[in-house]
Amino acid sequence: MNPKLLKVVPKINHSFSVRRDVVPYFYNHWHFHPELELLLVEKGSGIQFIGDSILSFKKGDLILVGSNLPHYWRCDDAHFEAGSKLKAIALVAHFREEFWGQDFLELPENKKIKDLFLRAKRGLQITGKTKTSVSFLLKELLDSEGSERIVLLLQVLNEIAKSKSVKLLSTQGFQPAHLEGKETEKINQIFKYSLDHFKNKITLNDVAANANISPNSFCRYFKQHTRKTYNRFLQELRVGHASKLLIENKLNITQICYESGFNNITNFYKAFKKITGKTPLSFQKAFISFDEQE
Repeated sequence: MNPKLLKVVPKINHSFSVRRDVVPYFYNHWHFHPELELLLVEKGSGIQFIGDSILSFKKGDLILVGSNLPHYWRCDDAHFEAGSKLKAIALVAHFREEFWGQDFLELPENKKIKDLFLRAKRGLQITGKTKTSVSFLLKELLDSEGSERIVLLLQVLNEIAKSKSVKLLSTQGFQPAHLEGKETEKINQIFKYSLDHFKNKITLNDVAANANISPNSFCRYFKQHTRKTYNRFLQELRVGHASKLLIENKLNITQICYESGFNNITNFYKAFKKITGKTPLSFQKAFISFDEQE
């Protein structure tokens, strides 16, 4: 997908940005920036898009997004309903790789952090005890001033760099096309239409017409700019939503199947296993077991 370049401006006398966002919903547009982004979800849930990865997100999730990696957070539909008083809250840090000088990362002591920045170009989800310790440091960082800010950020990065509780999100081969203008708007239009309608049947004619592209050209256009077929994208979107519902554990498997846009149980199981490597039930059990361990 063709993301927009977002300009991140730190406060005066600060070399990097740390803030707490309290908003009706998260950042529902496809964007990228040269700064790395460390984001802690303090309130809210929905679906996240990082590179070519589509997963559900929830309170407590901690994500490191690498330099120029496109990303997008979409809160649950309830946040967009008329009169909604829901809030989404995130603690967000933005910093450039070279903000502490060109030679800093070349120091032998910083090899693990340099390697971390390379891995972050695919997006990283931090879990377990590392998530707990980094979340605490990030909250300290929000209120810190002076050189303490740099020391705390270094601690944060060191904790993540040495941790084994880190999951790569985007695939190795993901190479986004950073286009601007009308092309960006068109891809975002397809993106929004898919998010608004994935629970229902979407035909090729429907989505192509919405983007003002002929059906014959749409498939080629979408794959050229996303590195995947539209059918695969739609399946990942539906599986991401189903994963969220499985984690919430409020609906049975059949209800989740239809609530996520699948037209029968067989197709649901097949798509879910293909994308996650697990059946819906084994995914749910694995998450509950993991959550209890944390």
